[in-house]
Amino acid sequence: MERWREAEGKTLHDPLFHLCPPLAFHQPSDGFHEVATRDEAERSIWVPGSIIVGAGPSGLAVAACLEAKGVPSMILERSNCIASLWQLKTYDRLRLHLPKRFCQLPLAPFPACFPTYPTKQQFVAYLEAYARRFHIRPCFNQTVVSAEYDGRVKLWRVWAVRAGNDKAAEYVSRWLVVATGENAEAAVPDIDGMSIFKGPIIHTSSYKSGDEFQGKRVLVIGCGNSGMEVCLDLCNHSVRPRIVVRESVHILPREMLGRSTFGLCMWLLKWLPMRTVDRILLLLSRVMLGDIQRYGLRRPRLGPLELKSLSGKTPVLDVGALAKIKSGDIKVCPAVKRLTGHGAEFVDGRSEDFDAIILATGYKSNVASWLKEREFFSDKDGFPRKVFPDSWKGEQGLYAVGFTRQGLMGASVDAKRIAHDIKQCWMAEPKQRMLPSQT
Repeated sequence: MERWREAEGKTLHDPLFHLCPPLAFHQPSDGFHEVATRDEAERSIWVPGSIIVGAGPSGLAVAACLEAKGVPSMILERSNCIASLWQLKTYDRLRLHLPKRFCQLPLAPFPACFPTYPTKQQFVAYLEAYARRFHIRPCFNQTVVSAEYDGRVKLWRVWAVRAGNDKAAEYVSRWLVVATGENAEAAVPDIDGMSIFKGPIIHTSSYKSGDEFQGKRVLVIGCGNSGMEVCLDLCNHSVRPRIVVRESVHILPREMLGRSTFGLCMWLLKWLPMRTVDRILLLLSRVMLGDIQRYGLRRPRLGPLELKSLSGKTPVLDVGALAKIKSGDIKVCPAVKRLTGHGAEFVDGRSEDFDAIILATGYKSNVASWLKEREFFSDKDGFPRKVFPDSWKGEQGLYAVGFTRQGLMGASVDAKRIAHDIKQCWMAEPKQRMLPSQT
């Protein structure tokens, strides 16, 4: 609380503060962030420290790093919980695809008792403990609808709508951290015939378990990690799914030579060029998995690491789906030409009936829909225009975290950089604020 009193004292001596009346000072009350109850459409809320949009792992990491440096922050989160993607939009059997040591957030490793690949429930428990440890209390049910930099007063103005209220509250701060990440919205393709298919069409964000599909003919569209794992889960519930593989795909064993494939990559890259490491990975994969092209799974021309670095496309780390493809329990299909009332027609001319369709077509950024800034972020895909490791900082106190295409490890690196940069500004600004006006 002393830090918040210090922040309020700084604000009172800030000439910019008086250019934006009326401003409510924002501080924790009884353990929660509290917003005054006057007409939100008629006032602004001053936020000392930074505004962070998004309470996923990336947003939590920045808030924790700022807390450790004595800098306050406020998280605006559209859902009613932290890590809403993990808690509300993932399937039951999900585990971290990488070992826990590559997925831990700054300043807090996973508990030693957790397995190498923690379950969804264990990861959520870790994040909740992380938030408690660093006193992170997001403002939930706050959907950010607009954010822009006001050059007149050199502040960021963020408008958010509370669930059940159509009036937008305005939050004002010197720093804005965009932490909505790569997976803010489900990416739903426009497939010819979707409107006439009589069965359910769901995205993997709505899929929980194969229980509800027992006895049904299911087509899974998309062959990334989620698509493969959903197919495996369906098989474990006595469903024989079909999976659409439109493009070439790298499938690697999750572990090689007694260690995680990812860990092996990180070690080899210390000594060898990326393309050499790619050749080693593909050789080992061929020995361990055999020729996957026999099953309709074409490998890309570029190696898995080079493809990831250039396009962001992640290789599939196999956890059992490939064995089901080899046994015939999962059938591989080419791209869908169109959907029919009772099934699908494929580009090779074949048709097949299905009772349900699951779209494992990934996610996308939603930044372009609310952030009024186009120099740092691209309006094409909602990602920073620069790539990792230079994608974390924009101009006028704008930052990005969770857009590295490097997973939680990349987000942690950027979170530490952002907190350090804001702390430097935070320490310098009181001197500037105390200077007498030159007018």
